[in-house]
Amino acid sequence: MLQPAHVGHLALLRSLIREGAAEGSFDRELAAESDEATDFFEKLKRALVTGYFVEQDPRSGRIETIAVPGYVFWPDDRHSGLPPIGFGLFRALEGGYELWLAGLEFGKRGGGHGRALLASLMSTPPGQKTYVVRVQRTSRYVQAVTHLLDTLGFDSVGETTRLRWFVRRDAPVTLSARIRGAVNARRAPG
Repeated sequence: MLQPAHVGHLALLRSLIREGAAEGSFDRELAAESDEATDFFEKLKRALVTGYFVEQDPRSGRIETIAVPGYVFWPDDRHSGLPPIGFGLFRALEGGYELWLAGLEFGKRGGGHGRALLASLMSTPPGQKTYVVRVQRTSRYVQAVTHLLDTLGFDSVGETTRLRWFVRRDAPVTLSARIRGAVNARRAPG
């Protein structure tokens, strides 16, 4: 079961992100108290309150608002007063979305929960228009996530120094070409 994420879920998301960062599924800097982590979690809080990021476009220098819809996940059809065990946050990009962050409580991994989380996220309105996913190359779950994304219609298009990139097979041609070109330009040494 999914429900829209809100600022009341911030502590849960912070905990899951820090836990995932410590094991390599997210940027490791997010696992510790640092200026980068503080800035990230403030940005996340604003997104949970408003549904948007406000960022400067690195190419144009313009200030832009970027939609960031998100959901929290329970493994059954009701949450019975228990906290969610996972989450997913999307980030708007040209003509669709990127699955920006997704995580699952460590103790709940296995048993099909990751598959259920990703399938549920991809069935949402933003999930149906999600064309890009990035996964940390150092995550111990990279092979499992690669397999799950393949079953959901995503192809691995290459790796950069820190990330494995995926594009959905039915992504708009121009978006797919742009992502593939950017990945190829920053390809990790073989």
